[in-house]
Amino acid sequence: MDATAPVQLKTDTGEWITICAYGDLEPARGVAAKLPDGSQAALFRDRDGAVYAVGNLDPFSRAQVIANGITGSVDGAPTVASPMYKHLFDLRTGRCLDEPDNPERALPVHAVRVTPVAAVS
Repeated sequence: MDATAPVQLKTDTGEWITICAYGDLEPARGVAAKLPDGSQAALFRDRDGAVYAVGNLDPFSRAQVIANGITGSVDGAPTVASPMYKHLFDLRTGRCLDEPDNPERALPVHAVRVTPVAAVS
């Protein structure tokens, strides 16, 4: 993937906004972004190059810290552990793996896309 390709997130209004360049996302590290509605998203790039976006607000501590979490995987699912109380979340679904039947403890998931930069001829 081209490092300059824009990483875009779909807002609640359906608008795609550019958050950063693909190369700005380091594998296994999170980045926080403030959205137009004032909320925050946490973006992650895994070691295979896939990009995920979830809410940055930890539903347990109520702190904006998910982007600072530790990434990993469980049964092939990409995950992030909150840096506060170490609850584990699936980056694809936002579901808390420690409380899978409690939707109030899930992270919101944002649609994300990486748009290749068009070649100039």
